[in-house]
Amino acid sequence: MLAVVGCSRRPEALPEGVTTLALDGRWGKAARALAKGRDVAFVPPPLAELDALVWIDRPVKDSLAILRKELAAGEAGERALAAPNDSPAANARIVAALSRLPAAGEADPGAVLVRHLRVDPVSLNPIMRSTPAEFEVVGLTEFRLFSFDRRLEPFAMAETVASWQTSADGLIDRVVLRDDLVWSDGAPITARDVAFSYAVIMDDDLPEPGVRDGTDQLRAVEAYDERTVVFFHREPLATNVWNLNFPVIPRHVHEATWRGDPTFLSGDPAALPVCGGPYRIVEWHRGERIVLRRRDEWSLFDGAPVRDPPSFREIHFRIIEDPAAALAALGAGEIDELVLSPEQWRAAEGAGSAAWTRVTAPEWTVTFFAWNIDTPFFADRRVRRAMTLAFDHGWMLRELFSGLYDPATGPFHDGSWAAPRKRQAATEQDQQRAQQLLDDAGWVDSDKDGVRDRDLDGRPIPFEFTMLVADQPQRIRTCERLRDDLARIGVRMHVQVVDQTTLVDRTLSRRFEAWHGSRGAAADPDATKRDWTTEGAGNIVGYSNPLVDALYDAGRREPDRTKRGEKYGRIQEHLWEDQPFTWLSWRNGLYGFSPDLRGIVFSPRGPSTYSPGIRSVWRPYRGLAFPGEGVP
Repeated sequence: MLAVVGCSRRPEALPEGVTTLALDGRWGKAARALAKGRDVAFVPPPLAELDALVWIDRPVKDSLAILRKELAAGEAGERALAAPNDSPAANARIVAALSRLPAAGEADPGAVLVRHLRVDPVSLNPIMRSTPAEFEVVGLTEFRLFSFDRRLEPFAMAETVASWQTSADGLIDRVVLRDDLVWSDGAPITARDVAFSYAVIMDDDLPEPGVRDGTDQLRAVEAYDERTVVFFHREPLATNVWNLNFPVIPRHVHEATWRGDPTFLSGDPAALPVCGGPYRIVEWHRGERIVLRRRDEWSLFDGAPVRDPPSFREIHFRIIEDPAAALAALGAGEIDELVLSPEQWRAAEGAGSAAWTRVTAPEWTVTFFAWNIDTPFFADRRVRRAMTLAFDHGWMLRELFSGLYDPATGPFHDGSWAAPRKRQAATEQDQQRAQQLLDDAGWVDSDKDGVRDRDLDGRPIPFEFTMLVADQPQRIRTCERLRDDLARIGVRMHVQVVDQTTLVDRTLSRRFEAWHGSRGAAADPDATKRDWTTEGAGNIVGYSNPLVDALYDAGRREPDRTKRGEKYGRIQEHLWEDQPFTWLSWRNGLYGFSPDLRGIVFSPRGPSTYSPGIRSVWRPYRGLAFPGEGVP
């Protein structure tokens, strides 16, 4: 049996009786484990003891089958795709037509889907994923036990899980894997892969990945046999289910080598990862394309069908950084999908869909300016509020976004059960109030040079800072507008445009003064604790509010969703008062799709990053007449 233990995120203080010298001695690793709060004394109980517990069955779902039932009552409405998307009613008809799932024999099993990526992934190892591009690709190739549906409700996946149970006291989850699972190299997928992956994620030798957040709340993960894996929790929390959903990698591939290559990035650059999902990676040409191919061993076991095969024989990802070039590729039929900017959406108004279909749907992606509180500029809440008030939000929503996006006032969308019951009014520009707040915070133009300054440590510091932004035209224009708005109240801001990889590196390492970016919706609001609690792994702006910390802690312990929602609503109210971010807009999804794609179903996280997501998309046989439509 393989027994491993978890940890928390509070490494500041050594445990009683452990000295600094001990960290350099033979007991160093144990001392570090204790310092991080690990329960090194925990020994998982024998299987017979677990069998004697009272167990509660938990949902194991075939998300595609459920989606098929949900959409069965809808009308095909194929002709809607030939009409312009010029009204909410027209958009609704197009969404309904795009979401249609295939009748028997209607889908083309030899079809190829060509998707768009704006940037190249850094790593295709599930444990090291961090960027949207990596999530898109790895989501099709990784082995998973758990997922969530388009309503963000969690479940165990029927494709990989035979049963899932939780102990009556809420402290243990037991999962039995199916017995027909194999990696892309033919080796069986077992419970020991799950336990091994947890051990790697939690090991000090692995540079701390984002996937450790949540996983570190587990007490232990134990593989009792080839199929049975048990997750031990520290407390019976409402959020425990989300801590089970960490990436799984093949033990037989990485066990002997990962310590020599803890980031999984070195070694042979042409080597492709062993995959456990419905697709395998067969080509990766850096900066150009990634090719995935359907795995026959996913749907067949010993020659017999065991799972529905994926809709597409291959999925290609084309990496096109330039937005104009990407739009041209969509129009030429070289890619099948594209996330559109408001400018591209406007340019297509009134056009039919001979080349591509235009559609919009609500998504919970929030854009913001982030302020590094550890800098002298943004340590004072009054200054951060001044930044928010100085910016012309109305110009952004009306002119830049063409009224397509909604104003944001915090991390929780108004449609989420975690949003405050009393909706916060959208921010309007008020430069007079912004100037007063800066005056109150001590930032005044003492030398009359047109730039505010403040005496810090005996010397005047001008209010002059740099805003980092990715090389995206719309985001650059947003920052340039803020720069101009701030100049009118005596604040000098520089706009530094960087590539996406540099932006991620600079922000995660907190080497910035301010940055402009976006974040997608968390499946559960507790996941945002990594961003806003004092010790949160994603708290890159240095925010700390004991009341917020306490509310997150209380929210995890509250089983009733309505009462949990009240706590997260209060968190958003505190964040609104403190303004560690200037929340800007909710970026609704604007898409262009190939007109012969179907099965596109939207969620708050878009059409692909949930379950079934992209697995419901399909392409009809070319020239096939659609039911009820006839042939023109």
